[in-house]
Amino acid sequence: MITVGMNYNVKPGKQQEFEQKFDAVLVAIRSATGHVTSKLFKDVADDTAYLIVSEWSEQDRFVEFIRSAAFKEVTSWGKAEILSDRPKHTIYRPND
Repeated sequence: MITVGMNYNVKPGKQQEFEQKFDAVLVAIRSATGHVTSKLFKDVADDTAYLIVSEWSEQDRFVEFIRSAAFKEVTSWGKAEILSDRPKHTIYRPND
């Protein structure tokens, strides 16, 4: 089991749009092989900063998902329309 922290900063005024898109992504991600759970968190000190915490059965399954066409489509849209900078992903393993 691994936990992935995905940090996103969105353009001011795009928070609601980002949150709505996350809901749509959740539908797709739930069917991904190896996905256990994902939750979206918002920084109370900076309402343009978000963290998605996602649990996967193994790292290979997460990597497979982020290389998928569905993920690339969402991230391309986000990069062009919503995000203020490049997302940062961190993988946490039980031994870390």
